[in-house]
Amino acid sequence: MSKKEARPWDFLNPNTKYVSDDEADRRFDICNWCPKYITLTGTCKECGCFMKLKTKLEHATCPLNKW
Repeated sequence: MSKKEARPWDFLNPNTKYVSDDEADRRFDICNWCPKYITLTGTCKECGCFMKLKTKLEHATCPLNKW
């Protein structure tokens, strides 16, 4: 499956697929250690996404290719 850009409204789409909780945790762990992650807001300086949510989307990718 080719990756597409993650959008906020993906969470409203009933066809959106999600990763397992373990995979979402693994992805978010990577974000927590990344210097581009803004802890105060929970967002990424590169893409502006709320990472706690973005890491749950199956089709989402890290803008720095870390996951």
